[in-house]
Amino acid sequence: MAVTRKKISPGMMPTDEQKEEIRAAAAKAPVFDEDSPELTPEQLTEMAESAHRQRELAKKPVIALRISPETLAKAKATGKGYTGFLSRLLDHAINDKDMVSKSL
Repeated sequence: MAVTRKKISPGMMPTDEQKEEIRAAAAKAPVFDEDSPELTPEQLTEMAESAHRQRELAKKPVIALRISPETLAKAKATGKGYTGFLSRLLDHAINDKDMVSKSL
């Protein structure tokens, strides 16, 4: 079986030929071997529970925070994803004792 690789860019849609390849692959039964054995129900349950725990650990609470219009403009000027940037910036600042003492 040949492996086909193609780089997909954001917003790029698969061609009709690629869609047909995907449908054909989805219709095939999985082939298990010594490198990729079929998982037991217990293993599947353990994996699902592990994934759930990971999602819970990754959740970040949503809060309301008032900041100056100037600070917001500077953050937005960093581009898309500025809220993640602000979160990381706050993480760094809260772990810097000097920064915390200056801000109290």
